[in-house]
Amino acid sequence: MFSVPTKQVNKTNLKESVDAIKKKFGIIGRTGELMRALAAKAAGRHILLEGPVGVGKTELAHALAAYLNTEFVRFDGDERYHPDKLVGHFDPPVVLEKGYSFDSFVSGPLIRAMKEGAILFANEINRCPESTQNVLLSAMDEGMIVIPKLGEVTAKTGFFIIATQNPVEFIATTPLGEAIKDRFVWIRLEYQSEAEEKQIVAAKMKDTSQDIIDYSVAIVRESRLSTKLRRGASIRGAIDLASIINEFEERTLKTWIDISIMALATKIEIEDGVEEKIETVIEELVRKMIGKFFRAK
Repeated sequence: MFSVPTKQVNKTNLKESVDAIKKKFGIIGRTGELMRALAAKAAGRHILLEGPVGVGKTELAHALAAYLNTEFVRFDGDERYHPDKLVGHFDPPVVLEKGYSFDSFVSGPLIRAMKEGAILFANEINRCPESTQNVLLSAMDEGMIVIPKLGEVTAKTGFFIIATQNPVEFIATTPLGEAIKDRFVWIRLEYQSEAEEKQIVAAKMKDTSQDIIDYSVAIVRESRLSTKLRRGASIRGAIDLASIINEFEERTLKTWIDISIMALATKIEIEDGVEEKIETVIEELVRKMIGKFFRAK
């Protein structure tokens, strides 16, 4: 099996490295996830991050790459992302001039990452066709890939894959192929705690009152519990809600309802069989949560 050489992160400095990443990149929480990711990298194991939209999968991958001082090559999976996009292709006019060589070959993300010893970030990898996923197998197992008419490309030191996927219950996702899934180690990212989400909003909204932060986070977290929604809002919803509501001097219940609809309607999905409009569902959430705060006071 291909073993990925790594920046020297060992047992004695693992926690120190996590603390440094969190401080440098302003990451709140995620100590356990970062610890496991760094340990996997040190052990030479490619990582699959799974979690709903907005939990910070990409942020973690970027932070790891920057901390390890490694180039970052990204591709975004979808059903049209075929193997030649991932590997690369020959440029016909240059082939006529120079023949089949690297001079006439336009490298795709996989080959660029291998040649540069970079992190290949495969965003939403399970949206790719299985044929595209399978192109990665020899690169993951042996650190090499054979390109017809060119020959073997061997990965430089540092080549590594971090992939993400949304849970399979999300729309337009399919299970990852068994062959490639077996080559990853898996880290799940859940929504963070209420206290951590408040810290995240406060960090983004430095001049915002605590009430606005508390209400915004509470509304968003309640959306994840609603039986009328297949998918609730991520922390981005709370940040958007807090940032817009903060512009109003007078914040009535109607203002909270209107701005919550504005901030959250694009971030949630109605459950199958629910006939209410999305505006009605959001209004119910807001009335429930704002009512709780006023009763508590």
